[in-house]
Amino acid sequence: MPPDNPPQDKPDQLDDATLEFAAKMFDLARNGDAENLEAFLDKGLPPNLRDHKGDSLLMLAAYHGHDAAVKVLLQHKADPGLRNNSGQTPIAGAAFKGHVAVVQCLLDNGADVEGASPDGKTALMIAAMFNRKEIVELLLANGADINARSDNGATALEAARAMGAPDTVALLVARQPT
Repeated sequence: MPPDNPPQDKPDQLDDATLEFAAKMFDLARNGDAENLEAFLDKGLPPNLRDHKGDSLLMLAAYHGHDAAVKVLLQHKADPGLRNNSGQTPIAGAAFKGHVAVVQCLLDNGADVEGASPDGKTALMIAAMFNRKEIVELLLANGADINARSDNGATALEAARAMGAPDTVALLVARQPT
């Protein structure tokens, strides 16, 4: 005889329509569709919505270099310091990819200039490693610690040297305190 009350889905499981909607929102951020993001945010979309990797809408927009979408998300109170499941911040993602306007927007809206990843690498170290000279200059101008050390003891200069990043090596050597 079947039970009177058949088992229901767990309350924390999302239905297909909700998952499809969330996927659409992540695509909007990834593709930089600021106009549609803003419309959904105005209707109550949580600005700190995160995917299965912990990437927020802001992380996706920042990583893919969409400064207009980043601005919209920040205007709707997205957290510029919200880390993904790997401990990475939006500013580190933008620094890695070389998106100067996004880094500037994040800094203007309260992103931690140091914001180190779990291995202690700061956005400055990441930018230096990948020869992102403009971003290194921007981060230094906004108070990044040129002498900060990652968990393995490397500074931004040492990381840039190890990665063979000549432009940022030269910049950091010139900026070393005397």
